[in-house]
Amino acid sequence: MADVWTDISSEFLHLYPRGRRLLAVAGADAERSRRSADELSAALSATGLQVERVHTADGDEQALRTEVIAPFRATAESESVLVVSGPSALLSETARGMWHYVVWQLADDEAPHTIAAAIVDVTDPANAKRRFADYCALPASFGA
Repeated sequence: MADVWTDISSEFLHLYPRGRRLLAVAGADAERSRRSADELSAALSATGLQVERVHTADGDEQALRTEVIAPFRATAESESVLVVSGPSALLSETARGMWHYVVWQLADDEAPHTIAAAIVDVTDPANAKRRFADYCALPASFGA
């Protein structure tokens, strides 16, 4: 597992240490986001935390709210994380408020998303690297 996922896991748990937490891993390629979310889930699980994983190929917000998030909030252990992977639709204007933390994964020259808490370059999946970007001068829709 790449160190980047362990580092992001530590950051997430530092910022959100308790409760039922929702984490999205999104990107332009939904299948690639699945692999990244699996790596991040493994890093979170290694801390002893209860982690649930869901992948959506289309990012249907209503289906996520009713079929995934509502049951997770109602039935999951009080100290658990739901990691949802999928396309950029997970970060639509109405959906972005669902998540406690967002990881945007990209490859090559793809544009990052400004609402992401962490941006990870997975051009070489075996050597994923975190990117840091200063977007304070850009509109919130950049990269959407």
